[in-house]
Amino acid sequence: MALGSSNVSSLTPSGNKYGDLRRRLIFLVLALVVFRIGAHIPVPGIDPDQLSKLFSEQKDGILGMFNLFSGGALSRFTVFALGIMPYISASIIMQLMTIVIPSLEAMKKEGQAGQRKITQYTRYATVFLATFQAIGISVALESQPGLVVDPGLMFQFNTVVTLVTGTMFLMWLGEQITERGLGNGISIIIFAGIVSGLPSALASLLELVRTGSMSILSAIFIVLIVIAVTYFVVFVERGQRRILVNYAKRQVGNKIYGGQSSHLPLKLNMAGVIPPIFASSIILFPATIAGWFTAGEPTNVLSRIVKDLAATLAPGQPVYIILYATAIIFFCFFYTALVFNSRDTADNLKKSGAFVPGIRPGDQTAR
Repeated sequence: MALGSSNVSSLTPSGNKYGDLRRRLIFLVLALVVFRIGAHIPVPGIDPDQLSKLFSEQKDGILGMFNLFSGGALSRFTVFALGIMPYISASIIMQLMTIVIPSLEAMKKEGQAGQRKITQYTRYATVFLATFQAIGISVALESQPGLVVDPGLMFQFNTVVTLVTGTMFLMWLGEQITERGLGNGISIIIFAGIVSGLPSALASLLELVRTGSMSILSAIFIVLIVIAVTYFVVFVERGQRRILVNYAKRQVGNKIYGGQSSHLPLKLNMAGVIPPIFASSIILFPATIAGWFTAGEPTNVLSRIVKDLAATLAPGQPVYIILYATAIIFFCFFYTALVFNSRDTADNLKKSGAFVPGIRPGDQTAR
C-alpha cells in the first residue's frame, strides 16, 4: 500500500506538468491558426491584380521586407498587413526614451508597477505608429493608378481603422501567447510569419528540379547551405561569455553567509535581429518611396535624380551593400549599449555583495 501510494503521488505532479504543457501547446497552435486566418482576410477596396503587380515590382524594397515579417499579409493587403512591426518600433522607442527622459528612467526602476506603466505607454505609441503607417500606406496606394477601386476619404478611414485594429489584435495575441502559451509571443508571431513562406519556397525548388531548370545536386547543395547557416545562427545566438563572480562573506548572528562563486552570463549577440531590421528599414525606405512616385520616365531634373538614387540604393548594388553593412555595425553597438547597461549591472553586483575577482566593485567593474 505504501509503495502504491508513493507511485501515485510521484506520478501526479508529472501528470499535472505534462497537462499544463499540453494546454499551453494547444493554445499556441490555436493562436497561430487565428494569426494565419487573419493574414488571409483582405481589406476591402483593393484590386488584387494591381496589388500583385505592385509587389512584383517592389519585392526587393522595404515592402518586400515588411511583407516577409507579416507572413505575406502585406502583399495580400489583409487586416494584419502592418504585422507586429509598429509594436516592435514602439518598444524600441520607449527603451530609448527611458534613457533620455529621467522620469521614465525612474519609472523603470520602480519594479513591476513602473514596468506596467511603461508597457501602457508602449501600447499608446503602438496605436500612434500604426495609425501613421496606415495613413501613409492608404495615401501611397491611392497614388497608384487603378489600384484602389473607390479612392477617397472613406477608403482611407476604413483602411486606417482596419490596419490599426489588426496590429492591436496581434499585440494582444502576442501577450496572450506569452502568458498562456509557450515562449515569447511577439517573437513567435514574427517567426510564424517568416516560416509561412517556407512551403511555397520548397515547392518552387522542387518544381525547378522537376522541370530540369535546376539539377538535383544543386538543390541538395542549397538545402545543405540552409541547414549549415541555420546551425551557425543558432550556435552564435546561444553563445555567451560567463564571467566569474564571487560573493563576499557576511556574518549574521552566529552564521556566516556568502563566500560562494557564480557566473554572470553575457550573450555574444545581445542585439539580436534588431540591427539588420533597422538598417534595412532606413536604407530601403527612401528608395521605395522614390520608386512609388517616380514611375515611368523622369520628366524633370528632380525626378531623374530621385530615380537614380532609387537605383543606386537597390539591394545588390555596391552602395547598398556598404551602407547596409555599416548601418548593421552601428546599430549593433548602439542597441547593445541600450539593452545592456554595464553601470547598472556593476551597481547591482555591488549591492548584492558580489565582485569580479581582480577588479574593484563599482566603476572599475562597469568599465
